[in-house]
Amino acid sequence: MLKWLFTLTAALLVLGLLTPWLNRLGLGRLPGDLRVKHARGTFHFPFTSVILMSLLLSLLAWLFGR
Repeated sequence: MLKWLFTLTAALLVLGLLTPWLNRLGLGRLPGDLRVKHARGTFHFPFTSVILMSLLLSLLAWLFGR
């Protein structure tokens, strides 16, 4: 369990560090990514970007697992 927690923490750290670079590539602004502006703030729901990244990471895991 501790190993998975460490892996998740490391993955979130790497993703947080790569966010500005990924935004330049257009992730977060794809069709299907929702941005809701409200008086209390802006809420961002990157549905399409999450699905695309999941497919890409699954493909990489499958290729390296062979």
